[in-house]
Order: sequence, then structure tokens, then C-alpha cells
Amino acid sequence: MEMLNVKVNGIAVSVPKGSTILEAARAAGVEIPTLCFMKEKNEIGACRICVVEATGARGLVTACVYPVTEGMEIQTNTQKVRDARKTTLELILSTHDMNCLSCVRSTNCELQKLCLEYGVDSHAFEGFKPKYELDYSMPHLVRDNNKCILCRRCVAACKEQYVSVIGANNRGIDTCIGSPFNAELGQTPCISCGQCTVVCPTGALVEKDDTAKVWAYLSDPSKHVVVQTAPSVRATLGECFGMPIGTNVEGKMVASLRRLGFEKVFDTDTAADFTIVEEATELLERVKDGGVLPMITSCSPGWVNFCELYYPELTKHLSSCKSPQQMGGALLKTYWADKMGYDPKDVIVVSIMPCTAKKYEVGRDDMSAAGNGIPDVDVALTTRELSRMIMRAGIKFTELADEDFDPAFGEDTGAAVIFGATGGVMEAALRTANDVLTGKDNKEVNFHEVRGTAGLKEAVYNIAGKEIKVAVASGAANAKLVMDKIKAGEADWTFVEIMGCPGGCVNGGGQPIQPQYVRDTVDLKAVRAKALYDQDEAMTMRKSHQNPIVKEVYDNYFKGAYGCEKAHHTLHTSYKQDRKKYNI
Repeated sequence: MEMLNVKVNGIAVSVPKGSTILEAARAAGVEIPTLCFMKEKNEIGACRICVVEATGARGLVTACVYPVTEGMEIQTNTQKVRDARKTTLELILSTHDMNCLSCVRSTNCELQKLCLEYGVDSHAFEGFKPKYELDYSMPHLVRDNNKCILCRRCVAACKEQYVSVIGANNRGIDTCIGSPFNAELGQTPCISCGQCTVVCPTGALVEKDDTAKVWAYLSDPSKHVVVQTAPSVRATLGECFGMPIGTNVEGKMVASLRRLGFEKVFDTDTAADFTIVEEATELLERVKDGGVLPMITSCSPGWVNFCELYYPELTKHLSSCKSPQQMGGALLKTYWADKMGYDPKDVIVVSIMPCTAKKYEVGRDDMSAAGNGIPDVDVALTTRELSRMIMRAGIKFTELADEDFDPAFGEDTGAAVIFGATGGVMEAALRTANDVLTGKDNKEVNFHEVRGTAGLKEAVYNIAGKEIKVAVASGAANAKLVMDKIKAGEADWTFVEIMGCPGGCVNGGGQPIQPQYVRDTVDLKAVRAKALYDQDEAMTMRKSHQNPIVKEVYDNYFKGAYGCEKAHHTLHTSYKQDRKKYNI
């Protein structure tokens, strides 16, 4: 590989030929500010915050796209550079809604941070400031173009997810980010993944805040308000409180939820174990009876949305199992409510999820196991919303002593903790399938081939003399590759796991927002997933079907085997084939 020698602020560094000034600066330990840049996704040089001086250039150049040359000397912090960046920031503010005190992104806004660092005059340029109506048309997010800086990061994220339902509309000063024909987002085939919200540098795209509903429920003495937390939240919540990425804060999370006033704090891991045993049973029945194969997981509502909207004719490949969130709510409003002597309508289930699509999922049809229109889950909050509740309650999160989940749904569970990483559902299913098909308790529980952050993985396993071909995909673009292959009749897989977000739930649209510099330089998916695999490795029980609560519910409540009629009524759902992509 040919290397080029350059200097960044007098620091000599060698970088591969083809590197940009931004890459050279990072190699030299110098960070150049950016707003529009996303490594390998949005390298467009649009915001011009990253301008620098470089020998051989006639003026200031954008570091994120300008290539280095042999012997180039780069200056990133001259008065000319600082003045240019300050002016650019002031021009951005001239059309920006600066109501920062009430913005959910205040103190975690990349624009706000840069304005503070460069000492901008927020009123340096006064003039035309467009006024946009807020878009509340989706259950999972709010779009506020008054705070948009036209960085196009959201456009790149949506394109990476294949759906591309947003882009630049109009021209000149009227340019705005929107949907085709300026339609509301709810009129488009948005899959609710929320990837746009985690890359937005300001408050232009934020999750729809449902914390007020939860506060109201907690204040109602007639309700039994319980909470369940998804596997991946324990590996990410600490980031909201300044803890290192990948810190497992399960004990502090439980302690904080208890202090918020929830009657019980449950672990969705147990519900995920139910998902595995029902899913494995369904898969074995399809194999035995010549059913539709490959069977595809249904844990991710973003993925289910994608399938219903873009491949409705292939929904027959989806497992009919509800997601762990919905199974958890269904079990709490049936088995647990019956056990406690509670009326299901008085049981309020709140879910803490890594995923904005979960907000959409709670309102889906066929999600009422308790009957009479009582939803399985009443409110789904993201990791970010939970952090704000903890802060508002004055709870000193980092100082809390660790506490355990309540036992009815939180004892030492099976394989569910790894659900938060791409490949986790597949590995958990393989552990159970291996035992069921061989008729013994196999000691080998690690299936390394389906692990890792690659967007698409394939593996072949020989279990009890049967060859099982599997695939694991994460992100809607990779889901498309899988579905196109199935549609063309070219897929020979038996079982497929698909997650709507790249990397799975650890990288969900409701997870803590990290600055783009961190997203460019740290593999968040891998670091967060490691916390889950480390916990799994330390557990004594690592198979879903060995969870004692699973056995208790089937023996004493469902009174039947996996997949029995009562279990199917409680834990399974249906899908739509007639959803319109556009409602314009």
C-alpha cells in the first residue's frame, strides 16, 4: 500500500494514498469538527464546518472530502479557519429554531456544542426564517424541520436502510428535508426503525416522548404498573450517565426503575425464552409437515414493517410468534395477573426498549392476549426516555447499589440475554433445537458462526444428522438481499434471523445518541454486544427451554406442550398483506 507523508499542525504522519485530510488529522490525533459527515455513508462536504488550510489549495478546503498529497502541510486551527467556522455556524443559526431550553437534545446537540466552542453570536445574521409545522404523523418520532440544518445525515441513514422515504425537497432558501410531494412521514412506507434519530445532530428528529403517560400511570393508585426491560438496554443505558460504552448496568437499571415507583421490575429475557421455545416448535413443525421455509424470525417490528410493506406476498415466511416485548406483556396480563388475582385491565405494562418501532408495535392489531381489547403492552419507552425519567426523578444513577429483577420474570434465564445482538436470536434457537433434535442436554452452546457485526452471515450446522442451513441479516438493506433471494427461489435456508437495525438491538433507533465522531471511530455495535455475550458466558443456564419459569407456565397455566392451543392464542399473532406504501 502506497503511503503519503503529510503534516497536520506540524505533526508528521503517514497515511494511505487516497486518504482525506480528515482521516490524516485523526491519524495525527487531531479532531476536525464536522456536522454533515458520516464515515462511508454521507461524505458530501456540505456543511463546511470542517474547512482547513492546506498547501497547494487556493482557499479553505473541506477536510472530509479533500484528498491529501505527498508533503502536504495542513493547518486546522488558524485564525482564518476559526473565523470561517464561526461564520458558518452563525449562518446556520440564522434559520435555526434556537429554543434550546425546551429541546430534548439540549446538552447533547452537536450544533450547540460547536456554537459554544466557537463563541458564536446567535443573532449575527437576522432575516428570513422559515416556519414549518411539526410532523406527528408517526407513532415513533416527531419531525421538526425548524431545527433541521440540512446536513442530510438522516437521508443517508434512510438510504442505508433501503427505504429512502426522506430527501431534499425544493431549492435554494426553500430547501428542506421531507418526504415525496411534501407528504407527512405517516403517509410513506417508513418502517419506524428510528435510525434517522440516532444520527441527527440536532433536535430535528426525535423519538415521540411517551414519558408523560408513564408518570400518569405511576400516579394512579388503582393501577398495578409494572415494567419490563429488553436485553440490550442493560448494555447501553449507562452511556446516558457518562459511563463507558459497553458497561453492563443491569443492577443499577433495576434499582432506578424500582425508585421510579414501578410495582414490579421484570426482565424481558424470560419472555424472549418463550419466544425461542415457541419459535423452535413452529420451525420443527414446518420442517416435519412440509410448511413454508425458510421460516424467518418476527422479533423485530421494524423488520416486520419492512416485510409487510415491501414483500407482503412473503409474510407467510414470518414466524407467527409475537416479539419478546409483546409476549412479555401478554404473559403479564394473563398468567401473572391470574397468579396475583389482578384484573388484566388494571395491569399496566411499560416496556423499556432499544427500538422506536416498538412504539408502533404496541398498537398493532392482534396484540391483545388478555381479550376485550386490552393491549399486551400499554407504553413502550426508549432507552433515552428512561434516562430522562431517571434524571427528572433526581436519582443518582451511578451511585446506586445493584438490585435484582423481581423473580416472576427475572430469575436466571436461558439464552435470551444475547437477543440484543444480531445473531443472538439464531444462536438461542440453535441451542434449543440442538437439544430437542438430539434428545439430550448438549454441552456445546456457542455457535460462533452467527455472531459478529457483519450485515449478512450464513452457516450450515449438522444437528442429529440433519443439515440445517441458516442466515442472519441485520438492517433493512440486508433484509432486502435475503428477501430477493427467497422471492427468486434461490434460498436454501431452513431458518433466517432478520433484525431491522444494523447490528441488531444494541444499535436500535432508541439507543443513546453518541456524537458522530464516536460513531465514526468506535464500533458501537461490537462493544455493546460484547457486554451481552460476556453476561451470557457467565450464566449457569444458557438455554431457553431450561428456564424454570417457562416450564412452570406450560405445566400449570397453558397445561400443554410448546405450541399448544392456549400458548398459541397468548403468544402468537398475524400479519397484513394489504398495507399501502403511500397514502397520498
